[in-house]
Amino acid sequence: MSSIDRSQSVGGTRTYEVRTYGCQMNVHDSERLAGLLEDAGYVRAPEGSDGDADVVVFNTCAVRENADNKLYGNLGHLAPKKASRPGMQIAVGGCLAQKDRDTIVKRAPWVDVVFGTHNIGKLPVLLERARVQEEAQVEIAESLEAFPSTLPTRRESAYAAWVSISVGCNNTCTFCIVPALRGKEKDRRPGDILAEIEALVAEGVSEITLLGQNVNAYGSDIGDREAFSKLLRACGKIDGLERVRFTSPHPRDFTDDVIAAMAETPNVMPQLHMPLQSGSDTILKAMRRSYRQERYLGIIEKVRAAIPHAAISTDIIVGFPGETEEDFEQTLHVVREARFAQAFTFQYSKRPGTPAAEMDGQIPKKVVQERYERLVALQEEISWEENKKQVGRTLELMVAEGEGRKDDTTHRLSGRAPDNRLVHFTKPEQEVRPGDVVTVEITYAAPHHLLAEGTVLDVRRTRAGDAWEKRNAEKAPQPTGVMLGLPKIGAPDPVPAVTSGCGCD
Repeated sequence: MSSIDRSQSVGGTRTYEVRTYGCQMNVHDSERLAGLLEDAGYVRAPEGSDGDADVVVFNTCAVRENADNKLYGNLGHLAPKKASRPGMQIAVGGCLAQKDRDTIVKRAPWVDVVFGTHNIGKLPVLLERARVQEEAQVEIAESLEAFPSTLPTRRESAYAAWVSISVGCNNTCTFCIVPALRGKEKDRRPGDILAEIEALVAEGVSEITLLGQNVNAYGSDIGDREAFSKLLRACGKIDGLERVRFTSPHPRDFTDDVIAAMAETPNVMPQLHMPLQSGSDTILKAMRRSYRQERYLGIIEKVRAAIPHAAISTDIIVGFPGETEEDFEQTLHVVREARFAQAFTFQYSKRPGTPAAEMDGQIPKKVVQERYERLVALQEEISWEENKKQVGRTLELMVAEGEGRKDDTTHRLSGRAPDNRLVHFTKPEQEVRPGDVVTVEITYAAPHHLLAEGTVLDVRRTRAGDAWEKRNAEKAPQPTGVMLGLPKIGAPDPVPAVTSGCGCD
């Protein structure tokens, strides 16, 4: 370590910062990157370090049209900081690194390490090699070296965890570049998955989210078409595991045995995120989405019949090349029929390297914006109507950390209902910790949250709450988490939204 003073070094130990862009898979990868660095002796930089750490890692996403411009802008911002601090290192990983490889070092020669989606486990070695050899290290593996969940981790939550069950994707959607960057689907052994979940539960985790780029296709690599439903049922037998979720499924692979497993396994939550993308059969065909409107609505009908209180959310792209007004009206029709609790709505954005980027019939920005606003207005109305149906219900909430931005001023806490709706509730007199469970009655509904303004009916202290308390006692101040980087729900922002990333759709 250089003798140059580093204000962000902690007790002589080198500090790190991870900046994350993209989908849940990238968030999961960033937890592994943090775990690898801490395993190698680094410590998380204090909150607000803003690039003053000894090592800054960019975990990138390649699905946005201007993803590279954003990366190089951020790298340019760090260049003078690095020049003034000998020994500082910058690493770039993720999908954009997998795609651009040597281009990153050519455009930003002050970058020390470039690594891909398949070899995140090499980061500490590459950083050390770059330091010793005093030159950039570019290493992009063409195939997966280890499942992310087999690497050390620094989880952002004491009570909830991601569990990767597969990586890669076998689909060929024309708007998505992820299969080219993450590779073909590779499934993890069921025994390894369940062993990890059991270990997490032993640490105090009470909620897990099964993660895959096409999560319900799990089993195609191991030759068992019912492997995913079997996995859900096996999760139901793990003592202490209170909540199981998964993201994101594909309608093509959503079979009746999965619906039955969801309905019959008590700890599988009544929540489903089912990407639609478009309600038009013509556009779905152009997208190479292997289902049509009738098939999609049939799945929704079956889920509602089996799980009446299920909250269903979706992803929708507006303005895909060739989309006519009639095509768009078909999307609005599906939204009215499906009555989604939430919809992540996006204006189509060219993704470099995808077939759709070269298609004829690119829609003018003004037309896309107008359709987008109509879709958002319709979904806002439906979301509010569906949330109003929750008023008067008694719900168990898992108390969440950092979900309510106004909790301090309103003297409330926030939690997630079984169907994943966000609920702000009156702070009870007794201590309540993230991971604990409270019982409340819903008194008010807004389009994107619920309120429980009365007295909390019951507080159940949990092992998950104990785990949160232990973590905070051991590590103060609590480090900030990685950015989720997911699009917002609600009224359109001044800057158009873009399509969601990294194949989780």
